[in-house]
Amino acid sequence: VQLQASGGGLVQTGGSLRLSCAASGRSSSSLYMGWFRQAPDKEREFVATISPSGAITRYADPVKGRFTISRDNAKNTAYLQMNSLKAEDTAVYFCAADLVFKVSRSYVYWGQGTLVTVSS
Repeated sequence: VQLQASGGGLVQTGGSLRLSCAASGRSSSSLYMGWFRQAPDKEREFVATISPSGAITRYADPVKGRFTISRDNAKNTAYLQMNSLKAEDTAVYFCAADLVFKVSRSYVYWGQGTLVTVSS
């Protein structure tokens, strides 16, 4: 599975961005999709994950109520809608996929990162 993340950019505090993660090489409809982020000089951290059907989602506490993960299996794409962005959300965001539910960094498949910069 190859994953391609996109949608990052520069946004002001309080603004919104939507990240996309396009999967190729196989159907992603049976995979759990996740988003992680890594800020400068920090470890990569879990942001959100979604089950294959989209019925189950899980979020890290810092983004609950502001970020929404979703997916469109017909398009083999997962999304991360980010609202009310804060300076501390600045990071490189990575998408990941696996056959099982995880909130750890041990996902099997990873995409390249997309940079999100929130200016105050």
